[in-house]
Amino acid sequence: MSPTLAVLALVAGYPVLAAFRESLFAEQSGLDSSGFVREGETFVGLQHYADIFRGEAGERFWNAFANTSFFTVTTVAAETVLGVAMALVMHHVVRGRGLVRASILVPWAIPTAVSALLWQWIFQADGVANALTGREILWTTDGSQAALAVIIADTWKTAPFVGLLVLAGLQLIPGEVYEAARVDGARAWQQFLRITLPLIRPVLLVAVLFRLLDALRMFDLPYVLVGARKESVETLSMLSFDEAANTRYGPAAAYAVILFLYVAATAFVFVKVLGADVLATDRPAKSGAFGARLLRRRSGSSAEVTA
Repeated sequence: MSPTLAVLALVAGYPVLAAFRESLFAEQSGLDSSGFVREGETFVGLQHYADIFRGEAGERFWNAFANTSFFTVTTVAAETVLGVAMALVMHHVVRGRGLVRASILVPWAIPTAVSALLWQWIFQADGVANALTGREILWTTDGSQAALAVIIADTWKTAPFVGLLVLAGLQLIPGEVYEAARVDGARAWQQFLRITLPLIRPVLLVAVLFRLLDALRMFDLPYVLVGARKESVETLSMLSFDEAANTRYGPAAAYAVILFLYVAATAFVFVKVLGADVLATDRPAKSGAFGARLLRRRSGSSAEVTA
């Protein structure tokens, strides 16, 4: 495993440490005691982190934090429901299965920036969205309608990802399990709640975890669709980028470190509380035990019918 760990340390560990180091320094400005222009960096400790939580910077930070959390909860929830529905459609369709699966997965294949441009065309003043609603809404201006546009565009873009992972889990469920349930008189919704959901739970939790981590780092979709420095859609990633674009690298690194800690804490809590089996260590045992129990029930039912 040492080559893999070395690569991870190079492409993940070093940037995190470099960002934390950068957040502890500030660019010098003005003149020194001799009248010369000061150049280089000076150590300021945790000053950038303290500045984030107070004054105007604090208001902007908490707004971006709230937007990031709101987009994460709403988009991941919607994508989970739609993704499961897409997986069921792709799994049970008989005719035109390849066409259905390809059409569902097309949004996931489109680059995010291109997808944002497409939705920008849909949400423009004379676009399809206003034609369908019969109202003239300025979707891509600052406001609640802009946040709704981001949620719709992101859900359309990434729900197929959840559907693809759930579809892989559905294909691993043996058909004998459903046959046993039908012999026991289980209806379709009972089969879904008692068989399908428990058996796809490990895959579904991993898919939701991946989407949580991705949604918390949302940047390109709202940046291209709505624009920078828009209060209703500005996320922590956009805030860090804006600081760096204005050569305030210390505060930008501080925002990035806080976002990293937020993502890491969310992943840790998700895995510990919900038990997401990221490494798939106990999935075969759980699925096998559940299937064996149903098959035993089926054998008992068959014996009763024979008797």
